[in-house]
Amino acid sequence: MVRVRFAPSPTGIPHIGNTRTALFNFLFARHNKGEFILRIEDTDQKRIAEGAEEAIFDILEWLGINYDGEVVRQSQRLKLYKKYVQQLLDKKIAHEKEGAVWIKVPENQKFEWTDEVGKKKISFAGKDVDEFVILKSDGFPTYHLANVIDDHLMEITHVIRGEEWISSTPKHLYLYEVFGWKTPVFAHLPVILGPDKTKLSKRHGAKSALDYKAEGYLPEALLNFMALLGWNPGGNKEEFSIDEMIKLFKLEDINTASPIFDVKKLDWLNGLWIRTLAEKNIDELKDRLKEFYSSDSDIQLFDNNPHIDLIVGLASTRMKKLSEFKALLSEVGAREKTSGEKEDAKKLLEFLNNLKTWDDENLLNSIRTFSKENNIPFKEIYFLMTGKEQGIGILELNQIYGKEFFIKNLKSE
Repeated sequence: MVRVRFAPSPTGIPHIGNTRTALFNFLFARHNKGEFILRIEDTDQKRIAEGAEEAIFDILEWLGINYDGEVVRQSQRLKLYKKYVQQLLDKKIAHEKEGAVWIKVPENQKFEWTDEVGKKKISFAGKDVDEFVILKSDGFPTYHLANVIDDHLMEITHVIRGEEWISSTPKHLYLYEVFGWKTPVFAHLPVILGPDKTKLSKRHGAKSALDYKAEGYLPEALLNFMALLGWNPGGNKEEFSIDEMIKLFKLEDINTASPIFDVKKLDWLNGLWIRTLAEKNIDELKDRLKEFYSSDSDIQLFDNNPHIDLIVGLASTRMKKLSEFKALLSEVGAREKTSGEKEDAKKLLEFLNNLKTWDDENLLNSIRTFSKENNIPFKEIYFLMTGKEQGIGILELNQIYGKEFFIKNLKSE
């Protein structure tokens, strides 16, 4: 049975690249009816960051990346690692130096494997592999030792991780060899690049999934976006649900080239998912908005508002993020009118005061007539009547707020 693991270190809150690794492991496990294990690699005790472990769980929960079985914490397995270190010392494969335990790889040995990403053959000469520590002077194992022991004991069949670990793989292969253990299949994911083709960093958008949640992105959109950072199942389709991704996901469909992080594409996908949600389940979108604005006293539209379905439905066609809902529906003007706009507003107010009925058709025809007779573009008329440069259409706002909303804006200075 396929068994994979996500093994974050709580030395920092995982950014989008780390979370993509978790997603690819999850998709591979579920596609193959296998198991997805969570292992907290907390052996670097001095660098553990406050709140990092909690963030790992929060991210996985919000995205719906569900792990199987108990969480494994390496800090609770020190006796186990020391037992295997002693075996290597007894066999003279490892040696003590400077209070730590080291291993030197034979210089005449060759290490090679076929990586599942691109089916490329990778090889290293032993002379090019540095001597390395397996047990630190503080009694904690290094990544090299602990991850090999745990992957073996947890029966991990496929190690799917970032390509930055390629240079460490010969050390891991040597440990598998000296312990007499079967090696897993390795798949090293290309690193994500920023738009300038340099390694993704905070200035490009290498934030935590929780940061994107706080900015109004949907988990469905972020999962979709992360999957497309290097994975391509073929065809022109770009909107994939988690179930669709599970059904289609194969390691051979991961590109060997480094994907480019494009926040504009993320915004586009998020807007697409907002509209999809509105079409399929308007109540679910209302609940998402209600939760997002739960601590915002300015947004009180959800309780006892007869127009709430209409409001949310209309807003969904213009939102790229949940955080844009407030601005779209706000009755507060974007800026003050210029002196020329104030004069135009007075003219428009007098013109509209002559309307016998304020129904949509009559209102729209009147605005068109006023625009033509006074040579005032509709964009300015929209601002004069709503106080905003852009947003939900005038006829829609007429259904939601009615005549008084426009009159108030036309009168405002």
